[in-house]
Amino acid sequence: MPNKIKVNLNSSHFQELDSFIDGLETTEGELISILHKAQSIFGYLPKEVQIHIAKRVNVPVSRVYGVVSFYSYFTMKPKGKYHISVCTGTACFVRGADAVLRDFEEELEIKSGETTKDGLFSLDSLRCVGACALAPVVLINEDVYGKEDAKKVKEIIQKYMKINSEG
Repeated sequence: MPNKIKVNLNSSHFQELDSFIDGLETTEGELISILHKAQSIFGYLPKEVQIHIAKRVNVPVSRVYGVVSFYSYFTMKPKGKYHISVCTGTACFVRGADAVLRDFEEELEIKSGETTKDGLFSLDSLRCVGACALAPVVLINEDVYGKEDAKKVKEIIQKYMKINSEG
């Protein structure tokens, strides 16, 4: 069962999003870039944010939802502070990505698509990040780890736990 994480949808986030939208020459054809900005501000795209965007750009909420649900980049669930994505594309899979993903699940005690109870880590698998020479690839936020194996999983998690405790 997925963990429930409370994410604050504070007004300053909506103001930041509105400033971005107001700075656009036109909103026509800019829905995806607005959604990207919104997700970078809020961390995910909950119903309230989708409704707000629909009103601001004068499109039906169903259109916003359609774009959000179509593109795998967008998420309607909050992610952890450290979002781990394990590539399971063909090159990564044949080089052991399934074992890497399984070890992350065991170490974090969550399944792919879930977030740890403390909100520190979320875990997903994705299809091809375009770095096949580095297979298997693990992304943690903006950090790219190549040629990973299951033995390194615990070490990677500990690195981010240490960063979190220091910061």
